Amino acid sequence: MSKYIAVAGKGGVGKTTFTALLLRQMVHRKKGTSILAVDADPNANLGEALGLNVTSTISELLEQSKDPKAIPEGMPKNIFIEYKLQQSLVESKEIDLLVMGGPQGAGCYCYPNDILRKHLENIGENYDFVAVDSEAGLEHISRRTIPRIEVMFVISDSSARGIRSAGRVHDLIRGLKSAVQTIFLIVTKTTEGSMESLREEIDRTGLTVIGDIPLDPLVVEYDLAGKPLFDLPDDAVSVQAVDSILNRAGIFN
Repeated sequence: MSKYIAVAGKGGVGKTTFTALLLRQMVHRKKGTSILAVDADPNANLGEALGLNVTSTISELLEQSKDPKAIPEGMPKNIFIEYKLQQSLVESKEIDLLVMGGPQGAGCYCYPNDILRKHLENIGENYDFVAVDSEAGLEHISRRTIPRIEVMFVISDSSARGIRSAGRVHDLIRGLKSAVQTIFLIVTKTTEGSMESLREEIDRTGLTVIGDIPLDPLVVEYDLAGKPLFDLPDDAVSVQAVDSILNRAGIFN
């Protein structure tokens, strides 16, 4: 059975950076492992962080299903949507990627979302791991588009405001009563003394801290140059921190 991993948190805290490095370590440590990455953030940039070229998003393709003229004559609507969903998969040697994208216009997406849910359930089981870079609002989790989650990492930067936001994400997940088995907190962009100064705020969230990721000049350098974070060297402090987090979380158990 596939293991589903989700990454959540407000914008700008390092969700995509962590997701990219999580996927990097999966590939480097488990050769031959099949991995599906899902970019569920409307501000989609996981493809860039992985060095993958994304030409279309699922929401763009699903928008076409709302126009009867776009569907070939004689083709059932559900078959057309499934065909478009297959087209949206970015395939590579190491990781396949689905990009959700943002809303494309007015109207109900209930039917396409139902098809998308079934599509993810079907193709997800073809992979050892499915890793989801979630949007801040957790819409795809609340709508059960993502069928289940074995491990969720809630990301915060090293600020009191960020920790409080992570606590609200935690409350939202519990309120949804969704199928999330284990939830961990990760604090990013830390410097010496950051974790100690945030201890009281962290305790209030009720989240278990699985680790922190120090501020890494190489991540800043790669972002400025537009280089994939997937290509960071093994000795980068962020890569080493993520590797330690995966060990403690038992991802590969």
